[in-house]
Amino acid sequence: MGTVLALTAGLGLTVLGLGKADEAVASFDAASWVWSRVKGEVSRVNGVTAKIDTRVDVGQARGHGLDVSQSDRFVILRDVNTGAIGSMDLTDLQTFWNQQSSPGIGVSVALHDESAFIVDSVQGKVQQVDPAGLRAIGQPVSFPPGITGGDFDGKGRLWIVVPSEGTVTAINPAPKVAEGAGGQGGEPQRVRTESVGGASHDYQLTTLDSGVAVLDRTTNELVRVGDSPTSRVTLPLTGPGTLPAHTDGSTVAVTVPETRQVVGVDPEGNIKAKFTVPGNQSQLQPAVAWEGYFYAADTDGGTVHVFDQSGQQQKPITFDRPGGGLELDVRENYLFVNAPGSPLAQVVDNQHGVRPVDKYADDVLGGDPPPVKTPPVPPREKKPNKPVVSKPGAPRNVRAAAGNAEARVSWQAAPDNGAEITKYVVTGDNRTFDVGADQRSLAVTGLTNGETYTFEVHAVNAKGSGPDRESNPVKPTAEVPDPPGTPSAEAKPDGSVAVTWPAANGQGAEIERYTVTAVSEGGSAPVGDAKETSLTIGAGQLDYGKQYAFTVVAVNDRGAGSKASEISNSVVPFAKPGKPEGLEATTVSDKAGTIRVTWAAPADNGRAISKYVVKADGRNVDVDETTATLDGFGAGESVPVQVVAVNEAGESDPATATARTVAKPTVTITGVSPTFNSATVGLSVDAGGGSASCELTVSDGGTGSEGSCSSLKATKLKPSTGYTFTITAKNAAGAVTGRSTATTDDLYGTATCVNGPSGDQKTYCDNNVSGRNGNEIFEVTQQDDDRQAGWVENGTRLKAYCKKSGDKVDAWIYNDNKVSTWWIRVAYKGENYIPWAWLNLDGGDDLDALPTC
Repeated sequence: MGTVLALTAGLGLTVLGLGKADEAVASFDAASWVWSRVKGEVSRVNGVTAKIDTRVDVGQARGHGLDVSQSDRFVILRDVNTGAIGSMDLTDLQTFWNQQSSPGIGVSVALHDESAFIVDSVQGKVQQVDPAGLRAIGQPVSFPPGITGGDFDGKGRLWIVVPSEGTVTAINPAPKVAEGAGGQGGEPQRVRTESVGGASHDYQLTTLDSGVAVLDRTTNELVRVGDSPTSRVTLPLTGPGTLPAHTDGSTVAVTVPETRQVVGVDPEGNIKAKFTVPGNQSQLQPAVAWEGYFYAADTDGGTVHVFDQSGQQQKPITFDRPGGGLELDVRENYLFVNAPGSPLAQVVDNQHGVRPVDKYADDVLGGDPPPVKTPPVPPREKKPNKPVVSKPGAPRNVRAAAGNAEARVSWQAAPDNGAEITKYVVTGDNRTFDVGADQRSLAVTGLTNGETYTFEVHAVNAKGSGPDRESNPVKPTAEVPDPPGTPSAEAKPDGSVAVTWPAANGQGAEIERYTVTAVSEGGSAPVGDAKETSLTIGAGQLDYGKQYAFTVVAVNDRGAGSKASEISNSVVPFAKPGKPEGLEATTVSDKAGTIRVTWAAPADNGRAISKYVVKADGRNVDVDETTATLDGFGAGESVPVQVVAVNEAGESDPATATARTVAKPTVTITGVSPTFNSATVGLSVDAGGGSASCELTVSDGGTGSEGSCSSLKATKLKPSTGYTFTITAKNAAGAVTGRSTATTDDLYGTATCVNGPSGDQKTYCDNNVSGRNGNEIFEVTQQDDDRQAGWVENGTRLKAYCKKSGDKVDAWIYNDNKVSTWWIRVAYKGENYIPWAWLNLDGGDDLDALPTC
């Protein structure tokens, strides 16, 4: 397992959401980590809220396949393309380790609670590791190569199928070492091995709450192995079936992808459901049985078909642009459906209600990205409790300003604590006022000048009322300032908004401050105070692309406030666009010196994107679409590319990527495998990032071929002859050649003379027969008794050299009525001749396989 556990910096992980002080970083059961391939991120979806609460950047895996294994405590990621493995401890999101496995499909990671295994299915090696640091625990458990499975059941047993043996094996992880005890805690143990079918059959495995169900795809027999007695049932499948990696509940869904058949089987082997999913646009991924329904996704990712146990189709779950296949994961009463190639996931609750999830949501909890730690592994912290939806927090900055027989109360938003705030409640003067969640200010009238009032404000959400926060005391008075003049607002290109207004008349009192309120569609909220007659509202405080206007209240040094000013002009805050998302620069395989750049449109931040500028090699290319093709570069050249989006505010920050143009191919001949009349040339071609075609030519009259760049075949060769084989590999950047020599195999024939059914025919082929008989060999190509070299028995194998014309010989019934004037020079007492009529050549008795003597 050295290649699996070698330390490397393969996966760089950066938390974009949660900071280390946030207790809410704790893993909780009703959540699932999902991969966004284009973005290069894993995100945690909260099943309760159907929202992302944490995003983790895995930049080096962008565009790759990523396997995500998760438990309440850990998340382990494996980049399928590079083999890099990263681990996160969810108690603090501070610990990141990096390991390396062999890239590609064939190595997997299994995780359950605090036990993890790296399963090398190709090599048959199963290595337990510490999920906190991926340090090896004990020796690997070895199986014959080519195992399958490698998943935990609900009781923490790892199950492996060995197709070469037709067995399934359960492994118990090594016990966890107590805190501070040191040591590895022993070795993982095989605890059970059971036959599940014939050796060398094809198998699929799904783990259960206790045990496994193994499908013998060769016989369609489904075998359940667990704590209950082993059961077997042969299923009426229309083709090879598949199973999901894990089954939640007792019904196992068996899917036949090609025919789109789904069969549900209960623990007793009864068919609970059997139906065909309509459509023929793609095959099906393994269906998932959950809460009495079946969920079957098309392999193209566009649709998850939903059926009940009676086979009645329900409303499907759809993705407009899924970008590939879907991932279905049942965790703690929720089904999470992720489209790795899309910004969307969807959450299904146990009543089969579906809610979409924006995986790119920016409203995750704040905090600086934590640093990557290195060994030694820090002490494990106590796992915090699950975050729960709760009553809201207290409003912030509750302030009151006195007016003439009135007071104006304003505040900033309260934390919603997981449930949207429905309203605010203001109390004062023995009265209670309900205020809309988007308003956050109130004029309380009917007060008595000269009396002191205070006000309390609290927020309400679905869980109830939050705590009150009290305002400053105020005394209404008739001596209030005049309202300020009508304000003017201007949206600035840096994302800020400047609000200015004529000064208010204090009516003999000094104006201490002005309070500015932003008014938007459906709401108003205080945005700041100013001592002067202007206020700049910082970038990001107001939503880009949304209209706002403003009012201003003057407050004097006695706490008395004016009426609100007239409303300002409307503005739309804007800033330069976001950085283009998901930038990919790729080789154009069929054009020399050319790359293609694609990206996703970023947020326009309040102004339409007018163009994109693609910058490469000192050139700027303006485009309107989210793709560009650039040419004129050298062969095999590495081309750094920048893409910026442009709107009224200017250019965005650049997205960067690098692509390499097609290089000339390289070709290596890995071997030549000749027969007597053909040769297969094995080759390895590096296409230089492009698409290569290959051609084989042969010296001295052989016939070559073209097509595959892994092997090509030469035909019409002569036996025992040396040839030169030339491979030419071509792509858009040019052509290269490679050569190898080899000698064809010797050609043999079988001397054939079979006695007839009666009379002299019964002994004609015997050696002691007087006169002519079969299988005679001569020094010349004539049946000359004086030049006869000998005779061979029927079935004798003779090496053939060449062919020569001579006397006509008719083998009649003794060799299938074969008649010919050709004689074959063979290895017999040196080199002598046998009539072709008596010698059947290997490979179809093709006389053209021999050269002329």
